[in-house]
Amino acid sequence: MLNRRTTLHTASLAAAAAAAALALVLTGCDASSGGGDDTGTGKDGKPAVIAPGKPGEAAKKLSAEEAAKAGDDDSPNTADRSYVRMMIEHHRQALVMTGLAADRAGAAKVKRLAERIASGQKPEIEAMRAWQKTTGGEPKGGGGDGHEGHDGKMPGMATEAQLARLRAARGADFDALFLKLMITHHRGAVSMATDVLAQGNNVRVEEMANDVIAQQSSEIRRMLQMS
Repeated sequence: MLNRRTTLHTASLAAAAAAAALALVLTGCDASSGGGDDTGTGKDGKPAVIAPGKPGEAAKKLSAEEAAKAGDDDSPNTADRSYVRMMIEHHRQALVMTGLAADRAGAAKVKRLAERIASGQKPEIEAMRAWQKTTGGEPKGGGGDGHEGHDGKMPGMATEAQLARLRAARGADFDALFLKLMITHHRGAVSMATDVLAQGNNVRVEEMANDVIAQQSSEIRRMLQMS
């Protein structure tokens, strides 16, 4: 009885080994057939990497070397440079608006809010200017001084007429108009930052955009409570 069981066990092992060998042979035939697209390999026969495309673009098949290079390349693109250039101007107008609060706002909480916004956006402007210099993206001739009106050039920007009304307002009237304009201004900045996260390529710009979204979303909630 023991000999019979041993014989059956040996036969089973032999059959399994034969099946495994056959599978290896078949796999080898498939790999040597050159069907790169069907087998998940690139033109060079090496494993391919599927890189998802940007919104509206199809995915791409890259070699391992191409994927490594693509992963390390965070060179600024047009969206990155445009965002930084416009956000500097956007922030500068916010500084113009907050600068009016010291001697025009009626409520102390509005004055404190204006100071907080200014203290947050000044260093952000400096960081973006530094980024421009290190990446060769500083616009020729520099930017504006933030005093001009902007009708639809960037989301949330106050027009010259709106800025004139803000300069003329005092007390509670100033507070109400300031909050209204600044909420719109912040929402525009969040929209711009959200867009560059989808369209940009540079890691540092992504970090700055995330900071804008976090900071200004928080301030929007605060201003809505004050309105």
